[in-house]
Amino acid sequence: MLESFINYLEFEKRASVHTVLAYKKDLEQFSEFALTAFGIEDITNANHSELRAWVIDLVEADLNPTSVNRKIATLRSYYKFLMRFGIISKDPTYKIRALKTPKRLPEFIQESAIDKILDEMVYEQDFDGQRDRMVMEFLYLTGVRLSELIALQWKDINLHESSVKVLGKRKKERIIPLTNALKKNIISYEKVFEETFSNICESDYFIVNKKKEQAYPMKIYRIVKHYLDLFAQTSKRSPHLLRHTFATHLLNKGADLNAVKDLLGHASLAATQVYTHNSMEKLKAVFEQAHPKA
Repeated sequence: MLESFINYLEFEKRASVHTVLAYKKDLEQFSEFALTAFGIEDITNANHSELRAWVIDLVEADLNPTSVNRKIATLRSYYKFLMRFGIISKDPTYKIRALKTPKRLPEFIQESAIDKILDEMVYEQDFDGQRDRMVMEFLYLTGVRLSELIALQWKDINLHESSVKVLGKRKKERIIPLTNALKKNIISYEKVFEETFSNICESDYFIVNKKKEQAYPMKIYRIVKHYLDLFAQTSKRSPHLLRHTFATHLLNKGADLNAVKDLLGHASLAATQVYTHNSMEKLKAVFEQAHPKA
């Protein structure tokens, strides 16, 4: 049934490759535990006590609560799948509770640091330099995910309508507006792209390496880390940090929460509301500094 569940995630739920691999790994780990600890060869037959024993084993192994909760979520999805197709009649995860996790505010980059990061003087004028500049600008000025950026093709960029079409999670499309500054820099990047590779086809990837091949995730991580190391005073150095910064800066400037949700491609407001905490912290700081009775 594990294989059927993985196929269900991939083809029916249209989960990302990362999610599918994570769920597969979690279920394989539980299968190994169930066999070793209880002699259970098929986790379809596992009961509540055996699932709970695995959770306790994970906690005692000092796995952080967030990771434990993800594995619990994997189990819930799997047994919900089995219930849906009548393979089991009782859900063994029914009384399994998620662990409490400390609330952490998403980190973001201060506007003064962003100004330095996006300064054109920071980047070389060759293809690599201008490609790197486009990576940093696009992530911050559109809020796209890493996977969405590397999947972009030139045909997705519509300069006439000042927009970009993004294919998000579960193959859901959304349209993101392009600022005038970003449009201008895309035109400059387009020129360097053409000079480097002779021509541009609509099917060409937007961000590529020197062989005109689609950029891979680790390449984007390295680009982002390099430029954030120069100016950002944050503990994290990832592409997702620029997405956090995009959302936080919009909300700090008074953007509508629903609009930010749509721009980010979130399925619900719950995922977007985490950024309002950063905005609230800023409001509190302003209040305490300015109010005579604060």
